[in-house]
Amino acid sequence: MATKRDYYELLGVGKSASADEIKRAYRKLAMEHHPDKHGGDDAKFKEIGEAYENLKDPQKRAAYDQFGHAGAQGNPYAGGGNPFGGAAGAQGFEGFDFGDILNQFMGGNSPFGGARSTGPQHGRDLEVSLTIDFHEAVFGAEKPINLTLEDSCEHCHASGAEPGSKQKTCDTCKGHGQVTRVQQTILGAIQQTTVCPTCHGSGKVPETPCSVCHGTAVQRRAKTFTVKIPGGVDNGATIRLVGQGAAPRGGGQKGDLYVSLRVRPDHRFERAGKDIHSRASIPMTDAALGTDIPVETVDGSVTLKVPAGTQSGRVFKLSGRGVPGLGRNTARGDHLVTVTVEIPTKLSQKQRELLEQFAADSGKKSFWKH
Repeated sequence: MATKRDYYELLGVGKSASADEIKRAYRKLAMEHHPDKHGGDDAKFKEIGEAYENLKDPQKRAAYDQFGHAGAQGNPYAGGGNPFGGAAGAQGFEGFDFGDILNQFMGGNSPFGGARSTGPQHGRDLEVSLTIDFHEAVFGAEKPINLTLEDSCEHCHASGAEPGSKQKTCDTCKGHGQVTRVQQTILGAIQQTTVCPTCHGSGKVPETPCSVCHGTAVQRRAKTFTVKIPGGVDNGATIRLVGQGAAPRGGGQKGDLYVSLRVRPDHRFERAGKDIHSRASIPMTDAALGTDIPVETVDGSVTLKVPAGTQSGRVFKLSGRGVPGLGRNTARGDHLVTVTVEIPTKLSQKQRELLEQFAADSGKKSFWKH
C-alpha cells in the first residue's frame, strides 16, 4: 500500500498555519486541480480534499498532529501500541474504529471523528477564476461565467421523482432519515447512527425515480452565471455567490460559488491601494518655461498644467481620479503623475550656441564647451 503524503505538505502550508491560511491554500489547489477544469486531476483533487477535511476541523487536526494518518482515520493506535494489549490488527481488532466508539461514549464529540450529520445534505462549494481589465476593477462590471457542474434536476425539480409520481417512506430507514448499525467490538456491541444511504436523510424516496436524473435529484450541465463586480476590487479578491455551487445528490442546499478575480495589468497605470500612478515625460524647455500636457487617466484624457521651473521627478496630484473604496467609504483616491524631464542627447549647432549663451548669461560654465 502506498504511503500517504503529509496533509500539510499536500496543501503547501506549515504545521503552525492558521485556519484561514489552510483554507486559502485549499481553495487555490482545488481550483487548479478541479476535474471540471481542463487539465484537472481528479485523484489530486480528492487527495487535497481529504487533507483539507482533516485540517479544517480543530479536533481532527489535533488527532492528526498527535497520531498522524491513523488519528485522522479515527484509530490512533493503528500502528501498534494499543492500550488494551496486543498488537493492532490482531484477531478481534480488525475493522476496529476508535472514532466510532468515542463518538458513542462522548455524545458525538470524539476528538477522532465528530458527530455524524443527518438530514438533507449540503452541496460542494466551487471556485473559479475570472480575469478582468484594469478599468473594470476600478469601476465595476458585470461578467458572464460559464461552468459545468452538478445542478438541481429541472425535470423533477430536484425531487428525484418522475413528475406525477408520489413520494413514499424509505424502506431502508423507515422514514427516519438515518440508520443504526450494531458493531461488535472488544468492548461489546456498539451502535452507530449514520445518514441513510438510500434517501440521503430525507426519509422518503420516489415511487418512480426521475427518468432524467434516475432519482439522484441532480444532473450535470453547463450554466452561465452573471457576476456583479463592484468598483474598487483588487487583484486576488474573491466574490461569493451564495447557493450557486454544486447541488447535493438526494436534494438539499446547494453549495456556494467563489469567484477569484485576476486583474489584467494596464501598462499606463500602476495601482497602490486607492491611488493610481502614472508617468509623463516633457522636454527640458517645457520644464523651464512651463506647459500644459495631456495625461491619460481611467476617466479619459485630462490636461495637466506644468508650471515653469518644474524639476524631474516632481509628482502632481489629480484629486479624485483614483480608485473608489469598497463598502461604506466609496470616495475615490487620487491619480499621481510623476514628471520626468528629458535632456537631449544630440544638439544642432544653433541649439548648442543658444544653450552656451544661456549658460554664460546665467554665470555658469557650459557643459558642452571643451
